[in-house]
Amino acid sequence: MTGFLSHEEVEALAAHALDAALRGGASGADVLYSEGCANGLTLKDGEIEESTSGSSAGLGVRTILADGRQGIAYGNRLDRGSVDALIEWSLHNARASQSEEGVMLYDGPLVRCPELEAEDERIREITPKQRMEYCAQMTEVAKSADARIISVRSAAWRDGWGASFFATTKGLSGWEQGSSANCGVVVLAQSGEFTEMGGYGMDALRLCELDAAKCARTAVKQTVAALGGTQLETGTYTIVIDPDAAVPLVDAIGGLFCASDVHRGRSLMKGRIGDIVASPCVNLTDDGRVPWKAGSSSWDSEGVPTSRTELIKGGVASAFLYNLQYAAKDGVRSTGNCSRGMSSLPDVGTTNLIFEPGTESPQSLLSRVGSGMYVTEFMGLHTIDPVSGDFSIGAKGHRIINGEITTPVSGVTIASNLLEFMKNIAAAGNDLTYSYATAAPTLVVDNVVIAGK
Repeated sequence: MTGFLSHEEVEALAAHALDAALRGGASGADVLYSEGCANGLTLKDGEIEESTSGSSAGLGVRTILADGRQGIAYGNRLDRGSVDALIEWSLHNARASQSEEGVMLYDGPLVRCPELEAEDERIREITPKQRMEYCAQMTEVAKSADARIISVRSAAWRDGWGASFFATTKGLSGWEQGSSANCGVVVLAQSGEFTEMGGYGMDALRLCELDAAKCARTAVKQTVAALGGTQLETGTYTIVIDPDAAVPLVDAIGGLFCASDVHRGRSLMKGRIGDIVASPCVNLTDDGRVPWKAGSSSWDSEGVPTSRTELIKGGVASAFLYNLQYAAKDGVRSTGNCSRGMSSLPDVGTTNLIFEPGTESPQSLLSRVGSGMYVTEFMGLHTIDPVSGDFSIGAKGHRIINGEITTPVSGVTIASNLLEFMKNIAAAGNDLTYSYATAAPTLVVDNVVIAGK
């Protein structure tokens, strides 16, 4: 139905590519094959806006020369003649590149962990009729949830599955398979002179973890709650960050621990291992071995087993994330954090980033805040300067008065430094929440300067 090559055909093609690379003068090579199917449906106010369905497959070849030069080439024509051309291009690119320290292939075996296999056959079996039913359900639930909803701008469903094969001239080879699905709703709410657009989405590797009706109700609840937002008085506040809002913040912090960016001078964590960089309640972990999470796999893009790495422990910067190349530069072992696609050379990336939860409930944390802001959304987190840590970002949410979440807040700005901000984190809740490959609990941050009116 998909037209994909069989596993045996892919493996034979990969073996041919690796042999051709060695015969062409490479000292080593690896092959990454990827295939997948993706489907999607979007309704706007109940009418079909977009319907997509497709499949793709491709092969990327990396060649390594004896002096540390490397090159890559990729394509989607999967016959021996086309693969031979890829090898030639990869070798050409390698010869035109600069020699780099630490470029190598992994010597160990590929070790599959069955508990990390994440394919749900039910996702493969979803029909166009079911996608329509999911989207129609989200539309109807959103429309009926609150009279102030004047438009369901988007009710969307996406699902897909795929497989990848990795092999090297060191004799490593193995397959991994997976699936995922997500749904999302965007609504427009109106009350008097106030309008507000907002939404909510859910993603999962198992169909049973998605709740389309809950997704719609949450989108409506959050959007309606934001109607009529006003500014806080400029001042210093305690803020309580909703887990969904904390997730992109955790992403920004975690990215600072990638050794490649540290070496490139693009991270404020350079030279800070062993230093206090946050409050004692901050414990940040990268864990590529959490079952049924998007960042998990048995091995990374170089074949190195994934692992659990404590990045911040009790507020102290503890470790960086490594692939083989940067591990060699620093004289350490790879943490299994190589990130690579078919068309890219190996780099360092995060797997599952987890801000470890505390022991208190969100309600308990809120009860101790006399006057503050409950943050439901940050705007502009991508503008954080990774070298200095300085940032100025927008925020939305609600006032906190005597431990209660009250009137909506919008149009305010938080300006700070990331290190200072992390040292002001006073508590983490027990409500760890995943969004794709990042997890965060409710966070309480003291002494935050908010610019409003």
